[in-house]
Amino acid sequence: MNRQTYIAKTGEVDRRWIHMDASDQVLGRLAAKVARILIGKNKPEYTPHVDVGDFVVLTNVEKIRLTGAKADQKTYETFSGYPSGRKEYSYRWMLEHRPERLIRGAIRRMMPRNRLSRKQLSKLKIYCGTEHPHQAQRPEDVEL
Repeated sequence: MNRQTYIAKTGEVDRRWIHMDASDQVLGRLAAKVARILIGKNKPEYTPHVDVGDFVVLTNVEKIRLTGAKADQKTYETFSGYPSGRKEYSYRWMLEHRPERLIRGAIRRMMPRNRLSRKQLSKLKIYCGTEHPHQAQRPEDVEL
């Protein structure tokens, strides 16, 4: 009996478009689920060195939430490289002004640190509100 392990090839991958509503979802749990779909671990043909993941369209990202007192305690930092170029933002400020950056960073940190994951992260589309320009791809709605 000849049993061989299936290895996906880049041209053979069937990619779907998935739409998720981020309303009232916990940030870390949502990021873990989305990262798993982007990497392709939810598919039986998952191959670690080939991008087999699907496209993900996230809407209503301004309505995500954190558990506990993290909304007041959690901060995000940026550094421009110049003297006194360090800035610190609270979670509340980020949620009001840049919610898409908040969720993209959380998903990025859930993925492996390599060139392939950077390519996989480009399949993530994040939008505030319910409207998105990907209706032509007919994304299927997935409940979280």
